Order: sequence, then C-alpha cells, then structure tokens
Amino acid sequence: METFYQAMRRQGVTRRSFLKFCSLTATSMGLGSAFVPRIAQALETKPRTPVIWLHGLECTCCTESFIRSAHPLAKDAILSLISLDYDDTIMAAAGHQAEAILEEIMEKHKGEYIVAIEGNPPLNEDGMFCFPGGEPFVEKLKRVSANAKALIAWGSCASWGCVQAAKPNPTRATPVHQVILDKPIIKVPGCPPIPEVMAAVITYMVTFDRIPELDRQGRPKMFYGQRIHDKCYRRPHFDAGQFVESWDDEGARKGYCLYKVGCKGPTTYNACSTVRWNGGVSWPVQSGHGCIGCSEDGFWDKGSFYDRVTSIPQFGIEANADQIGMTVAGGVGAAIAAHAAVSAIKSTVLKKQDLKPLDDTQNKNKENV
Repeated sequence: METFYQAMRRQGVTRRSFLKFCSLTATSMGLGSAFVPRIAQALETKPRTPVIWLHGLECTCCTESFIRSAHPLAKDAILSLISLDYDDTIMAAAGHQAEAILEEIMEKHKGEYIVAIEGNPPLNEDGMFCFPGGEPFVEKLKRVSANAKALIAWGSCASWGCVQAAKPNPTRATPVHQVILDKPIIKVPGCPPIPEVMAAVITYMVTFDRIPELDRQGRPKMFYGQRIHDKCYRRPHFDAGQFVESWDDEGARKGYCLYKVGCKGPTTYNACSTVRWNGGVSWPVQSGHGCIGCSEDGFWDKGSFYDRVTSIPQFGIEANADQIGMTVAGGVGAAIAAHAAVSAIKSTVLKKQDLKPLDDTQNKNKENV
C-alpha cells in the first residue's frame, strides 16, 4: 500500500502544502512545533491505515460531521491519510459488492485495520432492531472487531447509547464497550463529535501507531481533558454573577452567562469552546444557546435542557452586587477587629513585662549595654 505522502503527491499536493498540513495537524492535537518533523516522517514512510466504518442505531450525524472537517480536511483524511475501504453510507458500492469488499479487507489486513463504529447495537429480540447486510448488527460488530487493531466509538450513540438508550430503552441499545470487551476502544463522544476532533484522533493513531492518552472514561485527554466552562468566553460573567435569567432579557442581549437557563458547560468535557464548529466560526454558547452536555453519559435522561440541574455555587445577579460587597466588607471588618484585638493583647503583655523590676543580673547587663 502507498504511503500518505505518496498519495498526496499523486493528487498534486506540493511539499510545502504537505508540511503545512503536518503543522495544522500538530496544532489541532495540541502538540508543539517539535512534533511536526515526526509527523512528516511518519506520514512519509507508513502505509495508509485500512479503516472499516460500521453503522448501527444512529442518525448518521457523525459521518456528516466528519466530512466537514477543516483541519485536516476530510478529503485529505479519507483519500490520503486512511484507506477507508468500507463505509456503507458514503461508499460507491452497495449490496453484495459492498459486503464482498468488507470480507476482503478483513482477510487481507487481519490485525492491522481500525474499526470505526457509528451508532450502537440493539440487543433485544436477538438484535433484530438493526439488521444490515443480512445479519444483526451486534453479530456483524463482533465478527468485524475480532481481528481489528483498535476500535473508535464515534459519537454519543456508540460511546454511551444516546437517545436510543433513553428510558425505557425498548430495543436495549447498548454502547460498544459493553459488547466488545477484548479490544482497545477510543470513545469520541458528542452528538455529533466535532469534525476536527474526529480527524485529529485518526491522524494521531496513524502517525504514532498508538492510541492517544485517554481519561478514565476512555476519551482522548487532548480534547476531553477540560470542561467547556473552563474555556468559555462567558466565564467572566459567571464569576461576576451576571446571568441570563430568561430568554431575550437584558442579560441575554449583553452576552451574560447561560448557566441559569440550563447551560451544562460546567459539567461537560469537550473542546467546543476552543475548537468550535463550522471551521471555527461559532459554537452553541456563542450563538446564544446553552450547552446541553451531549458528550456526557446519560445527558438524554437528565431532564429538560433548559433546567439548571447542577449545584455549582454562584454569587447571584449583578443587582445583588451591593449586598455581596457588604458581606465581603463585613468579613474583612471582622478580620480587622480580630487582628486589632490580638495586637492589643500582645501590646499589653509586653508593657507588663517592661514594668517588672530588674534583678541584679539584668541591671548589670543593662549597664554594660
């Protein structure tokens, strides 16, 4: 198989553009400039990685997101970086021809290919609620994953179950990691995930031939290591106690914090507030809508998206600033009074010590001084 670099040169990409691609890739993964030569060398020498992309219970939003990646461009990732040999949503082949390609890839690249899963397997009725290619999806998932190098669970459907698993979950929609127990699984949750995040995870695995560092829930730390709240541009308003109380009020028009109208940013781990969407143009909070926490497990069963369900303490709206100031001032005044009392006691003790009569030894020392 040809390397990534050979594929790009075949498509007319210059050396300069290739190195620019490596720089953008390093930046999107949070790596320093020192990693650019390593990425370039890896992509120049390693063959393209075979990828099998499966679809279970889902709405295809992960694929729609991935093909809109800007850094790196999805066309670069699909046509050059990886060898996407099977994806029944965007591949040209269909029916028996498509399934024949799947069997060929599994046999030819045994132990070398990556399985990307979009959606999840339903387990009720022996898996009959999802039946692609003439077999239950749960059986297809197990069969294809048996000789895979690693698995990527795209989106909240594959990572957590998502709305298909909402109570009472009649189909028993089940996340991938509860079905495949013997393979490394990288979870890239979100509904859908950010396209640049998806492309960067694939790029990292191809470049360094290993899975990225994961958190305790199996998500790449480089993109899921911080809360949206930590890097949100409305965070100063939260700290100042300035909140949107109702839609289209004065606070909403001034861009105040959306926490009180249901924003789940303080409890959601994702890169939305830094990478953003649509090529970095915007993201939900910037557009005036609170985060619904779509990358977190169980977000679909936690009540209304517009209810404040967390218990993070905050100061209150700006109208209470005088009261807050008085409280703080009262605390400072109490501290000053306490300090003054301690100082007075110390001063009295020292004065009493100075008034004590000196003995003969102390008198002699005083004369010598």
